[in-house]
Amino acid sequence: MDPQTQTDIEAAAFRRLLEHLDNRKDVQNIDLMDLAGFCRNCLSRWYQEAAEQRGVAMDKEAAREVVYKMPYDEWKEKHQTPR
Repeated sequence: MDPQTQTDIEAAAFRRLLEHLDNRKDVQNIDLMDLAGFCRNCLSRWYQEAAEQRGVAMDKEAAREVVYKMPYDEWKEKHQTPR
C-alpha cells in the first residue's frame, strides 16, 4: 500500500470514529476513560498536537470543536451528565 492510500484510510477511520462518538453522546468522557483509557478530550489533544507538528497553529478549543462538532462548553451544557 502506498503512503497516500494509507493516509486516506487512516483519515476515513478517524472520521468514522468522530461520527461514532457524535452518535453516542450518551457515553460520557469518564466512561470512555474508564473503559478505553482515552476520551474525546484526549482525542482533541492528539489532533491539536498533530496539527502543530505539521506547522498548523491550533488552540485547544479549536481542536475540541473538531472532535465535539460544536464548542466544548455548548457540548457540556447539552450532553454532559452530572456526576
